[in-house]
Amino acid sequence: MTPRVRFAPSPTGYFHVGSARTSLFNWLFARRHGGAFVLRIEDTDTERNRDEWRQGILDALTWLGLNWDEGPTLQSANLGDHHAAVEALWEGGYLYACDCTREQIDARSAATGRPGYDGHCRTRELPRGPSTALRFRMPDEGATTIEDLVRGTVTFPHEAIGDFVVMRSSGVVLYALANLVDDRSARITHVIRGEDLLPTTPRQVLMWEALNHCASQERVDLPAYAHLPMLVNEQRKKLSKRKDPVALESYRDQGYLPEAMVNYLALLGWSPRGDEIADRARLIDEFDLAEVSRSPAFFDVKKLTHINAEYLRAMTSDAFAHACRPWVDPDPAAWRPRAAPPWAPEHFDADVFSRAVPLIQTRVTTLAEVPAMVAFLFGDEVAFDEDAVAAVLADDPLGRVVLAVAIERFAEVDFTAASLHDALVELGEGVGLPLRRAQAPVRVAVTGTRVGPPLFESLELLGRQRTLDRLRAALARVS
Repeated sequence: MTPRVRFAPSPTGYFHVGSARTSLFNWLFARRHGGAFVLRIEDTDTERNRDEWRQGILDALTWLGLNWDEGPTLQSANLGDHHAAVEALWEGGYLYACDCTREQIDARSAATGRPGYDGHCRTRELPRGPSTALRFRMPDEGATTIEDLVRGTVTFPHEAIGDFVVMRSSGVVLYALANLVDDRSARITHVIRGEDLLPTTPRQVLMWEALNHCASQERVDLPAYAHLPMLVNEQRKKLSKRKDPVALESYRDQGYLPEAMVNYLALLGWSPRGDEIADRARLIDEFDLAEVSRSPAFFDVKKLTHINAEYLRAMTSDAFAHACRPWVDPDPAAWRPRAAPPWAPEHFDADVFSRAVPLIQTRVTTLAEVPAMVAFLFGDEVAFDEDAVAAVLADDPLGRVVLAVAIERFAEVDFTAASLHDALVELGEGVGLPLRRAQAPVRVAVTGTRVGPPLFESLELLGRQRTLDRLRAALARVS
């Protein structure tokens, strides 16, 4: 049997990294076993759904390279099937009408000390109406056992579940039934999802089996279930949308590569054999649900950043330059990060940037760090770090001496990285400074900061005249 898996997000907010991990594991499973990856948008929460969130799901999956084989379908298109399933369960005696309010249920729970619904309407045989919800009649005894592909054998006593609502009095079919009806229609063979949905599974299994016994419903084999471990933060608490950086879009804006993100997401609960840096082909070849951990997975931004830096260093210079373009020379017609580069578009020089690539590629961990590294090359104004100016120029007389002498020497030597290096070494020896200290005033004067790409190669790129102009301007600034 060809496996069929689905990813079924709700468009109610930014694309969560947990959803990204779930979609990836479904995709890897489908690709590993030659199956189908189905995309379904569960859009029936009309109060919270927004079109931009729906498009965000598609954009995020496309950015990650998780191409779907079928869809995207909308759950709202299946409302007729959901209500048909409700009618089948009603006719089969699996549902009953209930007119209990939440206040009544809570009052009885407080009186008895037993939480949850107490089956008050189970034997009342109320007619269906606009004031009644429909509840599923749980078996009186026994338990439902799930052979979960990740968590192993999990047993749910029926008495701990209680009769649950399937359709509200408003006519809204709830998630547990709507979700499984869609899975039945799509012939899903494996449901791979987060462990927060594990408590829903026995309800869905019982309703699935009940539908298989209804005359008006086709018999469909129950899917296998696999519940992925929870993602947690540094405090080992579940990732919070309000407190933790969980929006996948923000990582794209910060300049993380999709290949690095896919590699890192694959490590959240599973890992390939050997080196953790693994390309897509290796992830597909080695992925195995049986090897997924049951323990919570720590979403470690530092590790993600380390992996991203590894991918950046492994790129060819041309590929790196191409990947940087949205951050340094954004095309208005293409995607670009929210933050514009710190120079006017007309000042950007693609040839100069290409020559700067070897100087910065191994010094950045994300693409968003690139503009600050090369900003001194584009535009006439230098954005000074005032602390750096104070430390190596304003408060250090030798710093001003270095600038004055450097102006004389740099006006005479061949303007190559090697010649500039030798000139500054000689200059430093003349005033009693090692090269490390002698080059600090020059770097601040030319780039505005104490850190950046290799100084002498940067000066060669900038050119003699612009370098001298900046040295003179900085000297005048602090004299």
